[in-house]
Amino acid sequence: MRRSLPIWADVALIPLINVVAAFLISGLVVLAIGESPIEALRLMIMGSLGSPEGLAFTLYYSTNFIFTGLSVALAYRAGLFNIGAEGQAYLGGLGAALVCLALPDWPAFLLLPLAIIGAGLFGAFWAMIPGWLLARRGSHIVITTIMFNWIATSLMSYLLVNVLRAPGSMQPETRGFSASAHLPNLDGMLTGLGLKISNSPLNISFLFALIAALYVWLVIWHTRLGYEIRTLGANPGAADYAGVPTAKIIVITMGLSGLMAGGLALNEVLGAQHRLLLDFTSGYGFVGIAVALMGRAHPFGVVCAALLFGILYQGGSELAFDQPKITRDMIVVIQGLVVLFAGALEGLWRRPLLALFNLVSPHQPQTETER
Repeated sequence: MRRSLPIWADVALIPLINVVAAFLISGLVVLAIGESPIEALRLMIMGSLGSPEGLAFTLYYSTNFIFTGLSVALAYRAGLFNIGAEGQAYLGGLGAALVCLALPDWPAFLLLPLAIIGAGLFGAFWAMIPGWLLARRGSHIVITTIMFNWIATSLMSYLLVNVLRAPGSMQPETRGFSASAHLPNLDGMLTGLGLKISNSPLNISFLFALIAALYVWLVIWHTRLGYEIRTLGANPGAADYAGVPTAKIIVITMGLSGLMAGGLALNEVLGAQHRLLLDFTSGYGFVGIAVALMGRAHPFGVVCAALLFGILYQGGSELAFDQPKITRDMIVVIQGLVVLFAGALEGLWRRPLLALFNLVSPHQPQTETER
């Protein structure tokens, strides 16, 4: 008799069932207001994937979710629940902006790498503080990362209103960056592939996000550091007994997690807005928690889950425009249902599926392997 699900069922089947369940419940909500769920689904898919411009916006939103999802997933592999990706992305934006504002006349081949490094270092620094507090003082990582989100918000509000605000402007934002600080747009590349788009914020940070996912996979599964991270997450007592420097690994892991969160600033600050704005993170850090859980804290799963949420964001905007009865608030409800089933109700289908597998193949052994 099986005691656990096959790896493929745990990694792929359960997330798929969760998504289908969320959409079925959402369909009932749409039906209750007098609209067709099938037509709503068609409009959402066509709005997000049915045109080059819709696809570009979907990938733009997905880029943010890849970075924040990787941030949460990386920490999760070490048994750390990082709720602070929102604040870490905020500080990443500050790091990138300070470089761009201080060196406006530098050429792009020097300025952009420094801005990217600044975003990563500031995000990593903001995450390493809660990591150090856990490693040295035993502070709860969930509580400290949540608190640091609020500290980051207050800090950014003060800086954008009193220190960095553009002269003569009443808006809490910096002055626009020089052209050399703008990440290249992907319009030209997509045009070369036969996809003509215009007015899209999709930029090269999407490729950076995919590279970041590959980097996380290599680190977690193909380095000694990754082995120590996974060991710490699987059994902290065994890791400590085996000589793993747990305090050091906690701080390093949180630093890498913050580094990933800082990547959001590449897409929003350097790629789309070209200035530092208040609330530019727009809740992407919190959605990254659901992305990481749905993706089973695996980089490939995170990318797939991020694409799903990108479809929800872009397709939801088009759906609210084409069907006025389905308001933007209802789109948020649909997104919330996906988060609910992917996160809080993640184990809802596990026991029925296990019973089904035992019924179909009761004597097949289940090997324990690392995902």
